[in-house]
Amino acid sequence: MFESAEIGHRIKKSVYQREEPALRQALLQAQYELLENATFPVVVLVNGVDGAGKGETVNLLNEWMDPRHIRAQAFGALSEAERDRPEMWRFWQALPPKGHIAILFGSWYTDPIIERVMGRQKRGQFRRRLERIRHFERMLVAEGALVVKLWFHLSRRAQKKRLRELASDPKTAWRVSKGEWRRFAHYEEFVGVCEEALRETSTGEAPWQIIDGSDPEYRALAAGRVLLEALQHRLGGAHCPVLPPPPLPPEPLDGRNLLNTLDYGRALTREDYRRRLAKQQARLGMLTRHKRMHDRAMVILFEGMDAAGKGSAIRRATAAMDARYYRVVPIAAPTDEERAQPYLWRFWRHIPRHGSAVIYDRSWYGRVLVERVEGYCAEGDWMRAYDEINDFEQQLAEDGAVVVKFWLAISQDEQLRRFRQREATPYKRFKITAEDWRNREKWPLYERAVTDMLERTSTSIAPWRVIGTDDKLLARIEVVRHLADTIEQATGG
Repeated sequence: MFESAEIGHRIKKSVYQREEPALRQALLQAQYELLENATFPVVVLVNGVDGAGKGETVNLLNEWMDPRHIRAQAFGALSEAERDRPEMWRFWQALPPKGHIAILFGSWYTDPIIERVMGRQKRGQFRRRLERIRHFERMLVAEGALVVKLWFHLSRRAQKKRLRELASDPKTAWRVSKGEWRRFAHYEEFVGVCEEALRETSTGEAPWQIIDGSDPEYRALAAGRVLLEALQHRLGGAHCPVLPPPPLPPEPLDGRNLLNTLDYGRALTREDYRRRLAKQQARLGMLTRHKRMHDRAMVILFEGMDAAGKGSAIRRATAAMDARYYRVVPIAAPTDEERAQPYLWRFWRHIPRHGSAVIYDRSWYGRVLVERVEGYCAEGDWMRAYDEINDFEQQLAEDGAVVVKFWLAISQDEQLRRFRQREATPYKRFKITAEDWRNREKWPLYERAVTDMLERTSTSIAPWRVIGTDDKLLARIEVVRHLADTIEQATGG
């Protein structure tokens, strides 16, 4: 894979001086067109062997284009905040909005490659991380991003020469640390691992471009042209197709599903409710303060039909928790800032640190519910979201998070009763809107969307808990009890 990049590509300085101004102008023009259209973001990954000119290329692209609309970010050792969250969290924070460019110097490839080269990661785990990267990049492209991946390469001899040149010059010696020489000692292993990584992740959606880094002029023009051609191709209307997701299963022949077969008739007396609530809240309070939860996050989400009692259930749960360590995030229609990013971005940004909890009042499942039913996204977008959501939740669980998902179900008759009650009660009228009545008219469509969601996204690591809420008292008890049971199981008691 790297043979062509090791033959010593070079161009004359006179050629570079002749072509560089035109390339700069074309890149700047494409950047301003991107900014004006603001229909897609650009993510440029800059990776490669040490000494191959990665840093010089990042600086050059900032010089050639308008740096006000470029986010250049280098990823080094994990910060404390990053160690307390899933691996991909810090990369989600660096994604650019539509119309802007992010140049990521070192990226989601660096750690998997280094860990594999240094023998701290088995091949099976390495390949799983590459598979996750493929899914992530496929999602970015499907959400509209242009992903440009640049790999700068040097032969072993060229890298040794380059490192020595840098180390011998007082102005650049700081760039060659013990880490660079240590990785150079593993050059063959490093190149072998990199070749596997590039081969497994050079896809139609996000192909790798390998550039010989031995000659500065050649390297600069090659990188600039790759970026320019990708920008012009996309600005011209071309868009990389993404493989369609698998089809949904057909509806059951008898019309029965998880929602319309749920027992909505169970109920509690007020006296029994008070007694059981106090007991379950005491359990939940002690379990959330368990020492084993200090190294784990909690991600709790509530979904349900309108008037199913999400807010009241959340209040009963949080009454037992330490207010310093949880946050409730209500999810409404996305803001302009959120619409400029992939749909999962606004949820990744709220992922809590270890020892903390976040409670989502509605969540990322809006993509396969309201966005599906109301036509806010294309069929292909919500169809692929099932796998993207499952992968998201798996990342949370693998990082140690306790993921708890509630669907609060309500019968049509009980929903109608609550709607009318809200309209008749002055201090509850703010809870009922014309949109609620409009959604009710689409009950069959929402019911199908919910049953598909439950079937596609109830996994062993993040199962759905479906709770009938025609009796609010019983529903609240079941929510608090299930939370306590889940934490108890996660902490071993």
